[in-house]
Amino acid sequence: MDLHSILAFTLVAAIAIASPGPATLMAINNSLAYGPRYAIWSSIGNACGLFCLSAAAMLGMGALLASSEWMFNAVKILGAGYLFYLGARQLFKKSPALASEVQVDGHAIRPSRWKLYKSAFLTAATNPKATMFFTALFPQFIDQNAALLPQFLLLTVIFMGLSLTSLSLYAAIASRAKGMLTRPAFSVWVSRVVGSTFIGFGTAILAMRRPVS
Repeated sequence: MDLHSILAFTLVAAIAIASPGPATLMAINNSLAYGPRYAIWSSIGNACGLFCLSAAAMLGMGALLASSEWMFNAVKILGAGYLFYLGARQLFKKSPALASEVQVDGHAIRPSRWKLYKSAFLTAATNPKATMFFTALFPQFIDQNAALLPQFLLLTVIFMGLSLTSLSLYAAIASRAKGMLTRPAFSVWVSRVVGSTFIGFGTAILAMRRPVS
């Protein structure tokens, strides 16, 4: 793989990653509720989920999803269902807080880092669109005459690094605007927007159709 291919892949991946999606929304939500340091754990979870998807794409999962109607639909329903769950949790909670916090003696207890990591990992790993994206993208930049594993690892590390950078920037920007966004009257509407957006992403996944060869 030459330098031109690496730079071209980096540009395409950066454009794709910069587009807001469920991982971006989760990073912003966690940053507003718990601070940008906690948002990094959901960002790491998302990056690990992307690594699993890229590995699955390399092993042929993308081709299998494209050829198997029932498997594609199963993964699609699983991913959409999880996003619906996240959205409903935001829409129907009575607290104006942007994310769930348990109060003990007037002090907020933040969720564990593992919980934030796991939630983001599941959101990324159950997205069939990302698997199809990797399946379509990687072959365009990989040199078939060279060893595949080092190229796969390089492209995946680049993608994960860009994802972490993008989500960290979104989380930092959200933290700067926290004073306005977490005002009691306004944060209720923010929670509704967050919940509705999660459900919107889930609906978009359900509307996906298996590629026809």
